[in-house]
Amino acid sequence: MTEDLILVGRIGRTHGIRGDVFVNPETDAPEDRFVPGRVLHLEAPGRSERVTIASVKFHQGRPIVGFEGIDTMEAAEVLAGAELRIPEAELPPLPEDTYYRHDLVGCEVTDTAGQPIGRVTSVDGPMERSRLVIAGPRGEVMVPMVGGICVRVDPGAKLIVVDPPEGLLDL
Repeated sequence: MTEDLILVGRIGRTHGIRGDVFVNPETDAPEDRFVPGRVLHLEAPGRSERVTIASVKFHQGRPIVGFEGIDTMEAAEVLAGAELRIPEAELPPLPEDTYYRHDLVGCEVTDTAGQPIGRVTSVDGPMERSRLVIAGPRGEVMVPMVGGICVRVDPGAKLIVVDPPEGLLDL
């Protein structure tokens, strides 16, 4: 049985000489995801393993993480670009009208008249200023994830209905 693994971050450059790395978070709650003792799934080309967080500190909102067994800059450098994932079952339930990014990616987006706009390819920005990145026939458009614009969000049906202000889809 394979676990559904959810992306929570990507390893960036090293920090210092002791094997710490910057992590570019792909989660709205990095302070909950990156804590000492947490086991993450590290995935990189030709490499897939579990790693345990030994230490964490934050710098300008980005976690700087040390992993057990990675204690030199050289050992950490080979991790650059690797993805960090957790099992979906470890995700806590969210408050009403809040969604995990991975639940929105792949959703079809239509306007209130049912006209297709495209498909969500990613969600950018922090939770309070999230934008849906939508690929469609007119190219890529970004739609703010706010109540007055996103009038129906149904991840179960893989559907988002938007009521965009005039000109938004032309940007």
